[in-house]
Amino acid sequence: MPKTSVVYHSGYGHTQRVAEAVAEGAAATLIAISSEGDISEADWATLKDSAAIIFGTPTYMGGPSWQFKKFADASSKIWMQQGWKDKVFGGFTNSGSLNGDKHSTLSYLQVLASQHGGLWVSLGLMPANTLAASRSDINNLGGSMGVLVQSPTDAGADAIPQGDIDTALAYGKRVAGIAARLG
Repeated sequence: MPKTSVVYHSGYGHTQRVAEAVAEGAAATLIAISSEGDISEADWATLKDSAAIIFGTPTYMGGPSWQFKKFADASSKIWMQQGWKDKVFGGFTNSGSLNGDKHSTLSYLQVLASQHGGLWVSLGLMPANTLAASRSDINNLGGSMGVLVQSPTDAGADAIPQGDIDTALAYGKRVAGIAARLG
């Protein structure tokens, strides 16, 4: 199986919980972006050696956290050398609200992957949009671009709905599987 990495920033632990689920599904290496927006040289080398990279960030004020943005801006050195060209990419985000403008953040992540010349993997799951659907259903927020997660702002990461965690797990498996088929 080609190497997959999940690189994420988590402000309060919610995004970390989702990153762990995505990484579990993908059998991926986790790379945490620090509270200062940095990763180590060893982490940059891990990303270089990965066939697939999955981005994760909370949605703050309609976009990625500044820490994730700092990481993204630092990746311009790799862009100059086309170092991530033809890699497989995916992404996930969460916010306190059911909507929370998460789509803007996923669009940002997809554009970042595209600028690097990468191949974006959609969620590939039907939405849970029937009257009987609940928050424990997979893809209960009805995303298609990547994983959407609602994280209650007055509770810890353990309060993230199980359907969102299951969606993250399935997405990690999908991204890694596509990377394996293309590799």
